[in-house]
Amino acid sequence: MSWDWQVFLNDDGSGRTYLQWMFNAWGWTLAVAACSWLVAMLFGGLIGTLRTLPNSPWVSRLANVWVELFRNVPLLVQIFLWYFVVPKIFPVMQQVPSFWLVVFALGFFTSARIAEQVRAGVQALPRGQRYAGMAMGLTTAQTYRYVILPMAFRIILPPLTSESMNLLKNSSVAFAVSIAELTMFAMQAQEETSRGIEVYLAVTFLYAISAFAVNRAMAFVERRVQIPGYIVAGGAGGGH
Repeated sequence: MSWDWQVFLNDDGSGRTYLQWMFNAWGWTLAVAACSWLVAMLFGGLIGTLRTLPNSPWVSRLANVWVELFRNVPLLVQIFLWYFVVPKIFPVMQQVPSFWLVVFALGFFTSARIAEQVRAGVQALPRGQRYAGMAMGLTTAQTYRYVILPMAFRIILPPLTSESMNLLKNSSVAFAVSIAELTMFAMQAQEETSRGIEVYLAVTFLYAISAFAVNRAMAFVERRVQIPGYIVAGGAGGGH
């Protein structure tokens, strides 16, 4: 078996090298993942919080519908729904670039998983946290904002790290709607050059270092926000 890494220095027919094409595709992968992560955190945090509101059964049920809907439909199917179906039902969506349709699909899919983690994190807290906030005269919204959610998000940082890495890897399905990210580059470059081993190894390396960077960034955040004396184990914590 021979190796030919010089293939990345060859012209791809458009005036750029395959190496330049690959790094451009890497940028699209990171862009899809980053934007989807923001959508997932926003909606996941909101939906997860709504599922734990006291004395609001209808709100909790609606939030549960969101989670079950987006969690139980395959991601690729959701992307096709956003790309082919939603613009037909809502013509205004035909003006939305496919990049953002993928971001919405991946963000909402991941938000359902994050919402479940937020719910678990809130419920892992001792009830005394909520009662303490109420005893201080805080409203429900203030209790969540200043007492419950800061603690809950510290608890869920380990599983949230894994979910963030999964989101980065799931961004590879964007190739299905012609987003020029890493997986699409690998498929097209392999077809054009017949050097599948080199192409796929290089793309695998970029995915690996991207996921590792996400892991280290989340680990840094976890160290910075951890509460001395508060132990987190298995996604749940307890005060000591």
